[in-house]
Amino acid sequence: MALKVGVIGTGMIGQDHIRRLTQVLSGVDVTAVTDIDATRAASAAPEGAEVFATPQDLIRSDNVDAIVICSWGPAHEEQLLDCIAAGKAVFCEKPLVTSEAAALKVMAAEVEFGKRLVQVGFMRRFDADYRRLKAVIDGNTLGAPLMYKSVHRNASVPEGLYTSEMPLNDTLVHDADISRWLLSDEISSVEVRVPRRSTRGTDLRDPVMVMLHMQSGAIVDVEISVNISYGYDIRGEVSCETGVAALPNRPATVISDQYGIRQAIPEDWRERFIEAYDQEFREWIVAAGQGGATGPSTWDGYAATLVADAALRAVDTGAREPITMIEKPEIYS
Repeated sequence: MALKVGVIGTGMIGQDHIRRLTQVLSGVDVTAVTDIDATRAASAAPEGAEVFATPQDLIRSDNVDAIVICSWGPAHEEQLLDCIAAGKAVFCEKPLVTSEAAALKVMAAEVEFGKRLVQVGFMRRFDADYRRLKAVIDGNTLGAPLMYKSVHRNASVPEGLYTSEMPLNDTLVHDADISRWLLSDEISSVEVRVPRRSTRGTDLRDPVMVMLHMQSGAIVDVEISVNISYGYDIRGEVSCETGVAALPNRPATVISDQYGIRQAIPEDWRERFIEAYDQEFREWIVAAGQGGATGPSTWDGYAATLVADAALRAVDTGAREPITMIEKPEIYS
């Protein structure tokens, strides 16, 4: 029997997930949608799906088994709490929430419910290249990881919609999460350095360099550039005791001709991570069908929120800002 899914938020990512759930994957039906823009929701709704006036009505519908949240970040707290209260599995696009207090509230509700219901949309964990890199690290053939370099470059970002804080409170969460996952480690403190500002996107603090200090003593160096012009370029390289392992460039095809040797660069996140998005939903559909969740958890969303908050403090103070986490609840172990 197909999992009946309701989608909250039908902007770009919501529409892409609806396409994925209806045209790419099996074992799932999109039976309901809602958006603050009712016209957009009606346009995005698959044939036969009900358009709800509010997220709360969608969540409580008997024709919805599980929910996908693609609304804007400040709305996530209330929607997640409603999903947990209804006992329904939920896939929530990042950010989980926009404050530490909200993350703790969602976590407390899930812990009180007694099991995981929430999966956070950190899709890099489902990318085949990242999974192979983690297998190398976990296999310990190169010894302990000492440093990790994470590069996150966008060709451009929407003018007026992407603020100066967003490299640290929106983009950085992906690099923070994948670093924690790859290294099986928590982040203890954060530093931020702002070099000469790019003349592209002059209203932005761009680029930025972030140092994540891990509890083990390893250091993660994150470079974020959101107006690099040439494409969407995601890189990762781990330096261990006896060797180095790095992600391959994607797409992998190398062309040799009269103009030289070259490799294409993805235009945006959809091209680079389309297979990872598909895979994370395959695994979510299975878990949600069993009434639970898999992959990145509320705890991981909480950790990413703390890193973003510390980074925003660090860019103002110029100091290394500590991160203090609560004791990890057993359901996330």
